[in-house]
Amino acid sequence: MRTFNVPRLYLNFVFRVILLEKSYRKTVYACYIGYITQGVVNNLAPLLFLTFINSGWATLRTVTFLTTLNFATQLAVDLLSACFVDKIGYRKCIVAAHIFCFVGLVGMASLPFILPSPFAGLLISVVLYAVGGGLLEVLVSPIVEACPSDNKAGAMSLLHSFYCWGVVAVIALSTLWLWVFGRDSWRLLCVLWSVIPLANAFLFTRVPINSLTSEGEGMSLGGLFKTKIFWIFALLMFAAGASELAMAQWASAFAESGLGIEKAVGDLAGPCVFAVLMGIARTVYAKAGSKIKLERFILFSGIMCLASYLAASLCPIPAVALLGCGVCGFSVGIMWPGVFSLASASIPKGGTALFALLALAGDLGCTGGPTFVGLVSSSFGDSLRAGLLAAIIFPIIMIAGILVLKRSKKRQGFVTENS
Repeated sequence: MRTFNVPRLYLNFVFRVILLEKSYRKTVYACYIGYITQGVVNNLAPLLFLTFINSGWATLRTVTFLTTLNFATQLAVDLLSACFVDKIGYRKCIVAAHIFCFVGLVGMASLPFILPSPFAGLLISVVLYAVGGGLLEVLVSPIVEACPSDNKAGAMSLLHSFYCWGVVAVIALSTLWLWVFGRDSWRLLCVLWSVIPLANAFLFTRVPINSLTSEGEGMSLGGLFKTKIFWIFALLMFAAGASELAMAQWASAFAESGLGIEKAVGDLAGPCVFAVLMGIARTVYAKAGSKIKLERFILFSGIMCLASYLAASLCPIPAVALLGCGVCGFSVGIMWPGVFSLASASIPKGGTALFALLALAGDLGCTGGPTFVGLVSSSFGDSLRAGLLAAIIFPIIMIAGILVLKRSKKRQGFVTENS
């Protein structure tokens, strides 16, 4: 019987990618791994929260601050990167992003045992890999957008699907690792995941990288702020992030407390299924996107997202409500990468500043959406159904924003790919 040596196959793949002649296809592959890396740094620490608490390093309140610190740092990097990325250069910044992720992951496994305060070690590690994650979010999309392609919207959608696969991989493989080798093996797990950004940092030193605009031609922050259509895209990115995370962050808790589903099943039916369906949606559009108008697809997705929130929050049948949570993952799949593609085509000289500000708007939505659901739920006796029902405002904003965008582009004479 023929057997497969997975480590050897992986090493052969990396060896071939690095040593063969340079091509933009390998640039795209490196960007795929970049988004997998971001999936790792955003989702590994939450899987270890219980371990940190049981070790006496943190309480439930302080460990929650690690997630807040992660996204707050990424927000700051999103904003600041618009000022320095073009001056330093894409290659140096993307390599530095991976190094920050590598050092942060290794630091999480080592600093708590070195510093007098273990929690301080965790804080430093989170800041380090969050800086890397923020840079990845700003850089990976414009690098792929600048690569030669006949279907840029499809390429962007496929790129963002790898974040979903990264989320699924880190949740599934880490859970399996801890189950097989025990909770005490978490330090080695962090080191093993750190190999991905370290290897990809080296890969990014070799692949060709284009810039979206020639030197000095990119729009300034002030120029973007004066462009009316930019604010429409910023609103769409906010709605995309909020629509996605308002459901994704609460899906597991909703399945358990709101629908009475066992926790283990809720975890699988929540974050994992949500991420899988979101990845499938992005992959489907990448394959068939050239035949579908992007704005129309986003509009349809917004309507589907609205329906999924209504089903999850109002339907008394648990199976249907749970289906609503899953469908939401599929419906939000195209929103984030789709808005990136529309914005890049509509504001071709936006450059790095455009992607940085849109990432900032999206991250604000990612932060505000779950917070809004939590606040509304608390106001109605900890009812997550009430919180998710209130969250229909986010897909409604997406639908309204796309309709306004279509009208604005017709009025101003914009003609974009797949619009």
